Amino acid sequence: MSKKLMVLVMIFTVLALVMAACGPKTEAPTEAPATEAPATEAPTEAPTEAPTEAAPAIDPTGQTITFWHVWGQGAPSEAMQAIVDEFNATNEWGITVEAVDQGRYGDLEDAFNAAIQSGDLPDIVVAYSNALANWYAVDAIVDMTPFVQDADFGLTDDDMADFYPSVFASMTAKDGAMVGFPISQSANVLFYNTGWAKDLGFDAPPANSDEFMAQACAAAEANANDDDPDNDGTGGLVLYPGASNVMSWVFAFDGNIVADDGSYDFTSQPVMEVATFWKDMWDNGCAFATESYPNPEFASRKALFTMSSTAGIKYQVAAFNDEGATDDEWMLIPFVGPNGTQAVDAFTQSVGVVNTTPEREMAAWIFIKYLTSPEVQAKWIEGSAYYPTRKSTIGYLGDFSANNPQWAMALDYLQYGHSEPARASWTSLRREVGNTFQAILAGTVDQIGDLLADLNAKAAEIVSETEE
Repeated sequence: MSKKLMVLVMIFTVLALVMAACGPKTEAPTEAPATEAPATEAPTEAPTEAPTEAAPAIDPTGQTITFWHVWGQGAPSEAMQAIVDEFNATNEWGITVEAVDQGRYGDLEDAFNAAIQSGDLPDIVVAYSNALANWYAVDAIVDMTPFVQDADFGLTDDDMADFYPSVFASMTAKDGAMVGFPISQSANVLFYNTGWAKDLGFDAPPANSDEFMAQACAAAEANANDDDPDNDGTGGLVLYPGASNVMSWVFAFDGNIVADDGSYDFTSQPVMEVATFWKDMWDNGCAFATESYPNPEFASRKALFTMSSTAGIKYQVAAFNDEGATDDEWMLIPFVGPNGTQAVDAFTQSVGVVNTTPEREMAAWIFIKYLTSPEVQAKWIEGSAYYPTRKSTIGYLGDFSANNPQWAMALDYLQYGHSEPARASWTSLRREVGNTFQAILAGTVDQIGDLLADLNAKAAEIVSETEE
């Protein structure tokens, strides 16, 4: 082959190879290998935003809610307003709470009843449990159980276990609804002048009702026989026949006023014994009445015992200062019965959520949850001198306990707490209880049975009007 011919053959061969490489493939794989997933292209950069959380089922953002309360003066008012202001400034939903003082509990109840008629209702209302039960019965407030159990804003099991179980006892209506939520608690207790008792020869508080009677009568006798005619007729127990005082003694005498069938019963043996006990002290001059709160009498040794809410401690301290008797020793003790049973009438400062809109109701609950968180609740306790409803709150109250020994002493008595009925009928009936026991003191011993039987009849009538 000539040299020229060989060059041409080589050129054609190279061209053929190039064209074969650039042409289409004749067949593709029919399936991916069984052991490998199809390859995917990796993202060229990481996502710039985290996944968005699901919105709550009920959105309370931007709600303005009104809070009716009864703490319009002094330290409690200042403490509550400070808590409201802090919540308004820090909550992440932009909720605004407007706190409005409505006077005393009775004034607030009257205002709320009027608001039910006008429709100009608040969003949160403070009230005793019986008033809350009454308003729940007419759909003015709502069952708070769904808020407690809410998936977005509810309480955990650990949260609920942190509350003293007894504080919810008076919050439960007949149908099991939670008509209110306890933000703090107090108890009806006995104030006892230990300094004077020691001078009278008593080295320890009374362990039962007989010893209580003996100490009260000894104090009355001492005042009757001293050189001061102005204290004659004083010395023992200041006896005010209010329903909470009656109930405190009934609990100590191992009794109650609600029978197993749910009816009221004021003719049971414990109630009869309390009525007789009161009458004996009254007739023997071992108990007496005052025209107003007996703080001055207790501070000036005109009363060995008084009955008071623990919320009255600060007023009693002030009375000792006013009387110049700051060196006198005194303490808080529970009520005692014939068998040594100890009891206090425990009641909660409770709030209800008004029936408005889902968004406003949830905003109200979020504020209540904040108010009862341990650290915030401690601020409320320090300002109000109430007691916490959560055990862990005590851990924030070390300095307050150290500076308020009488208050700290009563912490132990919460274990003896009993609750008054959480029933709509109790609002009216508790007034009748007070009137009946006032009549017992003014009457004769043989009238006690008839007066208590009449109270039973009034109770049945009130129940028929309010609960049936």
